[in-house]
Amino acid sequence: MDRKLEKKTWTPRRIAYIIGGALLVAGIIYQLGFADHRSTMNVEQDRLSITTVKTGEFTDYILVSGQIEPAQTFYLDAVEGGMVAEVIRESGATVDRGDTILALTNSNLQLDVMQRETMLYEQINNLRQTRLLLDQNDLSQQGQLAEIDYQISLLEPQYKRFKELHEKKLVSDREFEEVKEQYEYNLKRRRLTYESYKNDSVARSIQLNQLRNSENRMQASLQGVGKILNNLIITAPISGQLAMEQIEVGQAINPGQRYGQIDVLDEFKVRVPIDELYLPRIGRGLRGKFTLSGQEYELEISKIYPTITNGRFEVDMVFTGESPQGIRRGQSVRIRLELGQSEQSLLLATGGFFKDTGGNWVFVINPSTGNAEKRNIRLGRKNPEYYEVLEGLVEGEKVIVSGYENFGDNEVLEMK
Repeated sequence: MDRKLEKKTWTPRRIAYIIGGALLVAGIIYQLGFADHRSTMNVEQDRLSITTVKTGEFTDYILVSGQIEPAQTFYLDAVEGGMVAEVIRESGATVDRGDTILALTNSNLQLDVMQRETMLYEQINNLRQTRLLLDQNDLSQQGQLAEIDYQISLLEPQYKRFKELHEKKLVSDREFEEVKEQYEYNLKRRRLTYESYKNDSVARSIQLNQLRNSENRMQASLQGVGKILNNLIITAPISGQLAMEQIEVGQAINPGQRYGQIDVLDEFKVRVPIDELYLPRIGRGLRGKFTLSGQEYELEISKIYPTITNGRFEVDMVFTGESPQGIRRGQSVRIRLELGQSEQSLLLATGGFFKDTGGNWVFVINPSTGNAEKRNIRLGRKNPEYYEVLEGLVEGEKVIVSGYENFGDNEVLEMK
C-alpha cells in the first residue's frame, strides 16, 4: 500500500542557501561598516628611513660656518705716495713695532717739503721782526718817559724856588711864569705820554701773545713738515705677522693705498655669516661650539654687523676659554650656534618627509599590522637633528622620516 512521503523543511540545499545568504549579508555589512577602504600601496621597508619618537633634551641651534681671524688687525695704508725704493720685510714675516717694512722715494714731495720749510722760516722771521719792532717801540716810549721825568726833576726844584722868591717879590712875574709854564707843560706831557704808553702796553701785550702763539704754531708746522718725509719710510705700527700684497722695487704706491696688514696672533676670533632670517634672534652673548682635533671649544658672540649682503649678515665670535693650538687665519670651522635654552621635549628626527608634508602629517607604523598609516601631527621648533613634537605622536612610536614623494595620495603603506 502506498505511503505518503513528508517533505523535509531543512534540506541540505536550503541550508546551503541560507548560509550563503547570511555570509553575503555579513560581507555587505562588514564592507559597509567595518572594512578599511583607505587607499593602500605596497612599499619595500628596506628602502625607508624609520625612526622612533623619543623624549629628550631639545636644543634650539643652527649650524653655521665661520672663518678664523686674528682678534686684532692693523691695516697698512700709505700716508704719502711714492716709488718703492726697497722692500725690507716680505709678506708672512713676523715684525716688531718700529721695524721698517718699505722705503719709498718721492722727489716732488721732497721739493715741496723744502719749499714749505723755506716759507715757514720766512714767516717766522717776519714774526720775530714784528716782535722786535714792538719791543723797540716800547723802549722808545720808556725813553720818552725817562726824558720827561728828567726834565721834571730839574724843573720842580727851580719852580719851587721861583715860587718862594716871587712871593717875596724877589723875581719878576715874567720869570716866574716862564718857569711855571715849563714845569706844568712837562707834567702834562708826562701824563699824556704815560697814558699813551699804558694803552700801547696793553695792545702790545695782546699782540706779543698772538705773535708767540703764531710762532709756536709755525714751529709745530715746521716740525710736522719735517716729518712728512719720514712717512716715506714705512714702519710696523705694532708687533705681529705681516700680510702684504706682492710689491716690487720701482712700483708706485698712491697716497691712501692699502698695501697690507699686520695680524696680532696672540688672540683669535671667528667671523660667521648667518642667514638674515635669524637676525631678530641673534644677540651678543649667544654661545656656540665646534670640535677641532677631537676637542670641543666654546665661542660667544661679541659683535654683530647688522648690514645684510646677499641675504646674510655677519657676527664676530670670541673664545670663552683658550683658543685651539695651531689654528691659522682663514681656517674654516663648523659651529653649533645655540639660539635658546635647552628643555625636555618629544623629539622626531629630521628627514625628507617635511618638504612633502610641511610637518602636518606623517606615516606611523601600526605595531599590530606592521603597516604604516597616515596621521596628522603638529610640529614646533626645529634644529638640524630633531623636530619638536607638539601633537599627534607619543614616545616609542615609529615614524617614516624619508621622503614621501613616491607615495602619492595613499593613506596606508603595506610593508614587504
